[in-house]
Amino acid sequence: MSRFYAQAIMDFCIAFGVVLGGSLLAGLAAIFLWKVPSDEMLNIAGRIKIWAIVVAVGGTIDPMRVIESNVLEGHLSPAVRQLAYILCAFLGAHMATELVQWMCRQGE
Repeated sequence: MSRFYAQAIMDFCIAFGVVLGGSLLAGLAAIFLWKVPSDEMLNIAGRIKIWAIVVAVGGTIDPMRVIESNVLEGHLSPAVRQLAYILCAFLGAHMATELVQWMCRQGE
């Protein structure tokens, strides 16, 4: 498998795991705090979605520098590749958020 696809899958899975894991742990914490777990899970899933993307692509500054420097030099391929990584991370975070929403609505 090429390095691009491997990195794209890794970014997707990391973002997915951050949102899902964070939401599940927030639900567990809500039980200990006598709060409604589904409300806390939905709240956290929406709030950490952007941070899951940041974690997956390795921070906000480095990918933006890669995009900027390559576009200014006229090399579009590395910039497009970096945008694809960000898109894969977004899809992972979004799918995890949708999964959390689906799980929380199943009990209603």
